[in-house]
Amino acid sequence: MKRSITIYGKTFIIRHLILAVLFLFVCLVQVIPQWGMFYSQNIYPRIASVLSSFSDLFPFAVGDLFIALSLIGIIVYPIYAHRILKKKWKNIWLNDLEYIIWIYVWFYMAWGLNYSRPNFFQRTGIVYVSYTPSDFQDFVNDYIEKLNSAYTETNAVGKGLVQHEVVNQYNLMADSLAIHRPFHSSPRAKTMLFTPFISMVGVTGSMGPFFCEFTLNGDLLPLQYPATYAHELAHRLGISSEAEANFYAYQVCTRSQEKSIRFSGYFSILGHVLSNAYRLMPEEDYKKLLNRIRPEIIEAARKEQQYWNEKYSPIVGKVQDWIYDLYLKGNKIKSGRKNYSEVIGLIISYDKWKDKFNNNSNILK
Repeated sequence: MKRSITIYGKTFIIRHLILAVLFLFVCLVQVIPQWGMFYSQNIYPRIASVLSSFSDLFPFAVGDLFIALSLIGIIVYPIYAHRILKKKWKNIWLNDLEYIIWIYVWFYMAWGLNYSRPNFFQRTGIVYVSYTPSDFQDFVNDYIEKLNSAYTETNAVGKGLVQHEVVNQYNLMADSLAIHRPFHSSPRAKTMLFTPFISMVGVTGSMGPFFCEFTLNGDLLPLQYPATYAHELAHRLGISSEAEANFYAYQVCTRSQEKSIRFSGYFSILGHVLSNAYRLMPEEDYKKLLNRIRPEIIEAARKEQQYWNEKYSPIVGKVQDWIYDLYLKGNKIKSGRKNYSEVIGLIISYDKWKDKFNNNSNILK
């Protein structure tokens, strides 16, 4: 009996010592920028490679199931432990608290510490441009021309082709745009386990941090699939900012030789372009802008909005929006859910940098 108690006591101490060290490490990485860079460049790729290799063995979203079971366990365990095991409430709450701390540490160690990595401009050396209405107008003119030119009717999408094209483009631009290369040649996108509920809150994809797997909404429209796949893969590659994930998805898809993928890339930011245009342009200019977009594209956007509106639940959706906004702000994304639309600033800054770089290269020649 004494031996078993001693073994249990040592296990208890070791377990809590490990938890304390990991918790301290997570806290330090969040406040020391150099540690955040070291984690994202050296630790995360190894963790992601192992966890994603494991999760890819299963055809379903392991992370979704894990989260669901954890929530159920946290709620059910206290009742079971008190009524069946006759444990004291103090010990029950301490056990629940310990489990929550392990979940917290796992989340940040497995992926969440990417929120502490340098942002896009710090990683690439590209200077942020606080664009003027004139800059935005130039961008819009170029964007609409490319959007209209890329249009193609998309009724189906080859998922294998999307996977190949997206991986290829990430490999090509990894060095120039400071992002990891895909950890596997065929990154597997899982379908969300609770698709009907997820559609009620309007979420099209997510990054499963606990097993480094990314999931896509089973209700995704063919036109949305390529850009959403590229967006969620960016998250798996360590990109935490939604604006940056939008930026990388846009760059990946619009560089593809496959027309349906290229159009998906341009179409993916149409809503952000129009919302910025509505805010920056006089009403008459905004109407002229809309009239320049091909009617087939306007109709595709209208049908997409109607499609998701029919699945959306305002009550559940607003709660989810509020929670996710708090989550982003609590993880150094100060603009919260507005971060998605900041992709326009990234694209304009990158385009200006690219033009300047090309001009300097021509002068040197």
